[in-house]
Amino acid sequence: MKIKITILSLAVVATLGIFSSCKQPATQTNETAEGTSPTDSLDRTVLPIHEPPRQTYKELDARNAKAPARWEVKAPKGAPNVVVVLIDDMGFGASSRFGGPINMPVLDKIAAEGLSYTRFHTTSLCSPTRMALLTGYNHHSNNAGSIMETATAFPGNNGIRPQSITPMAEVLRQNGFSTAAFGKYHETPPWEISVSGPLDRWPTHSGFDKFYGFIGGETNQWAPLVYDGTTQVEVPKDPNYHFTTDMTNQAISWVRFQHALTPDKPFMMYFATGATHAPHHAPKEYIDKYKGKFDQGWDKLREETLERQKKLGIVPQNAKLAPKPKDIKDWDKLSPDEKKMFARQMEVYAGFGEHTDHEIGRLYSAIEDLGVMDNTVFIYIVGDNGASAEGTMNGVYNEMTYFNGVRESLQDMMKHYDEWGGPNTYPHYAAGWAVAMDAPFSWTKQVASDFGGTRNGMVIHWPKGIKAKGEIRTQFTHVIDVAPTVYEACKIPAPKTVNGIEQDPVEGTSMVYSFNDANAKEKHTVQYFEMFGNRAIYSDGWYARTIHRPAWQRMPSQTLDKDPWELYNSNDDFSLSTDVAAQNPDKLKELQALFMTEAEKYHVLPIDDRTLERTDAKAVGRPDVMGARTSVTYGEGMKGMGIDIFISTRNTSYTITSEVDVATNANGVMVAQGGRFGGFSFYLKAGRPVFTYNYLGLSAYNVVSAQSLKPGKHTIVYDFKYDGGGLGKGGTGTITIDGAKAASGRVAMTQPGIFSVDDLADVGTDDGTPVANYGGPAHFSGKLDKVKIETHPGAAAGQADKKKASDLEKAARFAARD
Repeated sequence: MKIKITILSLAVVATLGIFSSCKQPATQTNETAEGTSPTDSLDRTVLPIHEPPRQTYKELDARNAKAPARWEVKAPKGAPNVVVVLIDDMGFGASSRFGGPINMPVLDKIAAEGLSYTRFHTTSLCSPTRMALLTGYNHHSNNAGSIMETATAFPGNNGIRPQSITPMAEVLRQNGFSTAAFGKYHETPPWEISVSGPLDRWPTHSGFDKFYGFIGGETNQWAPLVYDGTTQVEVPKDPNYHFTTDMTNQAISWVRFQHALTPDKPFMMYFATGATHAPHHAPKEYIDKYKGKFDQGWDKLREETLERQKKLGIVPQNAKLAPKPKDIKDWDKLSPDEKKMFARQMEVYAGFGEHTDHEIGRLYSAIEDLGVMDNTVFIYIVGDNGASAEGTMNGVYNEMTYFNGVRESLQDMMKHYDEWGGPNTYPHYAAGWAVAMDAPFSWTKQVASDFGGTRNGMVIHWPKGIKAKGEIRTQFTHVIDVAPTVYEACKIPAPKTVNGIEQDPVEGTSMVYSFNDANAKEKHTVQYFEMFGNRAIYSDGWYARTIHRPAWQRMPSQTLDKDPWELYNSNDDFSLSTDVAAQNPDKLKELQALFMTEAEKYHVLPIDDRTLERTDAKAVGRPDVMGARTSVTYGEGMKGMGIDIFISTRNTSYTITSEVDVATNANGVMVAQGGRFGGFSFYLKAGRPVFTYNYLGLSAYNVVSAQSLKPGKHTIVYDFKYDGGGLGKGGTGTITIDGAKAASGRVAMTQPGIFSVDDLADVGTDDGTPVANYGGPAHFSGKLDKVKIETHPGAAAGQADKKKASDLEKAARFAARD
C-alpha cells in the first residue's frame, strides 16, 4: 500500500510539473501583470458593473490555449473603510462633546482627533432619517415621509423605496466593499416583516451582506427580538445580557473575520444602536454614576448646557436659550416626589447614553487594533432626531400604559424607583428632559420645523483624509449629505443606472469640501423640513417655519392653511430664539413660496397631518396582511408575528382552538402574544390548560382547568365573551377539553391598545419576556398540530364600540412606532 501511494504521489507531482511548464498567464483580478490597476477605467456609473465579453475558443486542448485574466470588481485603489454610527433619540444638548451632561468620552476622543459639525440636521423622526442617511435622498423622495407604519398611497409616503433610488450599501457592495449592518433597522415596511415577504426591503436585500439586529422602532434591551439576516435567533442566555453589548460583540466579530480573510477589501459598517430610544435600559453601574446629578432640574440644566456649549465653541457667544414650550412645567413648581422621580428618570437616561458610548468605544478600539483606522471614515451621528418627548409630561415606567390610554400616577412610578431602567421596567422620561436634551432649542423629536427636532451633533474622523484635529465645522449640513460624502471619499460615483433603471440624481451634497477648510463656503444652501405638518425651509441662513403640532399633542390646533409662520435669521440667531417675521414680511413670503416649490419637487405635497386615520391601512391605501379576516390557523414554529401580521383579539370576543398530542404532565405555550408588560398566553402547566391575561403587568387574570390532560390527542378551546360597552372592558373566559367544560373565569379588564412593540406573537413558545410564570421552559413539550384563532367582532360590541376601539388602537399603534 505504501508503494502504491508513493507511485501515485509521484504521478501527481509529475502532472503538476507538466502544468507548470506550460506557458500560462498569472491569475488576475483587476490588477494587470505590470501592477497597474485598470479599476479607474471601469464604468462605475452603471450597476452592476459590466463584465467584459466572454472569449470563445477553437482550440480543443486547454494545454494549448491561454486563459484570460480573471475579472472581478474591486474597490478603487486606496478606498477607505466606512463606519457610520447612529445613536437613537439623542438631542443636540445631551452629549458632553456638544455641551450636554452625559459623559461620552469616546465621542470626545474621536472629536478631538477629527471634526465636529454643529449645524448638521436630520428629519426629526426615526425611519425618515435612516432612509435619507442610507441613500443620500430626502425622506419624501424615499417615500418615507413618516414611519412606515403610517404609510399612505401618496407618492412620498407609501413606505416603499422607489426603484430609482439605490441604497449606499448596495452601491458600495457592487463596487467591491464588504457591507454589514448591526442594531436597529426601521426601514422595512411592517407588512413585509414575515416569511411571506417580500424581503426586498430587509437589510440583507438592501445592500448589506450581513445583518444582526432588530426590525422596528424600539426593543427591550434586556430581551430583544433579534434577526440574523432574515432569520429570528435566540439571544445569549446571559444574566447580564444587554442588546447594545450583544450587537457590539457581533460587529467586532464580523469586522475581525472580514479583515482576517480579505485584508485588502474595504468594508462598510452601519452601526445603529437601539439606544437611547425608549425603553431606557442601562446597567446599574452606569445609572449609579449619575446619582444626584440632575436634582437641579431641567430648567437649570438647560442654562448649564448653554454655558458649556459656549465654552466649547459649539454655539456662538451671543446664543440664547430659545423659549421653553408653555406645556412644560417649571421645575421649581414641582412637588418633592415629582422632583425625585423625574431626576431618577434622567439618571437612567444618562447612564443609558454613557453605556452606549462605551460600546461604540469597544468597536472603535477593535478597528484600531486591526491597524486600519488611519484609512477609515468614521462618522458618529449623535441622534437620528431630537430627544423624544413621547414619554408625556410625567414619564412612564411601562410605555405600554401610554399606548393603551392608561395614565400612570406618580405613586405608581415611585413603586419602581429603585428598579427604574432594569428588566422589570419599560420606561421613558418626562418631556421636560427632552426639551433640556435639545438645548438651546425649544422643541423636540417630531417637530421638523425646529432645530430641537432636527439638529444633531456629528463627528467625522478620517486621519488619512482630514488633516485638522479637534476643529469645528459650522457649514449647514444634512443627513442626505452623508452618502455623497462617502461616495467622494471612496472615489465612487453615484450610479446613473442600476439593473437597467435610471437613477434619480443624488439630492445631498458631499461634505468633503469642508474637511480641510474650516472657512469653506457652504454648499448645502437650501433644505426643506416636514413631519406631521410641522414644516420649514432653510435658505442661505434664513429660516421660515410653522409649528403645526408638538410631539405630546395628538391633534393639531388648527388646519394646515391656518398655521402661523415665523421667520429667523439663523446666521445670527443660532437657537431660533427671535422671530423677525414682522420686520421682514417680503422675505417670509419668498421663503413660503420656496417651501412650496421644494415640497412639490420632492413629493412632500400633499401634506398629511392625519394621525388616527393614517394608522387605518384600508382608509389610506396601505397593504394590510390581515385585512378583514376574522379567522387564521397557525402552526407550531410560527413566531415573532407583529401586530401587522397577527390577528387582533382586542376589544372583541374570540375563540382559540388548539389541536394537541401530549404525554402525561405536558407543559408549554400553545399561543402567546405580548410579554411581561402586557399580553395573553394559552398554555399547559403540569398537564392542565391555563389561560393568562396579563393586564399591563399590573394584574394577571387566570382561567385554570382543574382537569389534567390524559396522554394522547385533544382539542382544547379557550372562548372569550367580551362584555362590550366600551374600550378595554372585561369578559368571561371558558376553557373546554374535547368539548367538555373544564374551567371558567372573569377577566376584569383588557388592554384596548397594543400589547407590545417587540414582544410579539408566538405559537408553540413565548419568546422575549414571558406573559406568565410557566414554571419551566415556554416551549410546548407535546405535538402542537394547529392553533386556530377566530374573532367575533359583532358578538358583544356595537358598531360605535367597535369604532371607538379601532380609533384607540390606531392611536396606540401610531404612538408605538416612532
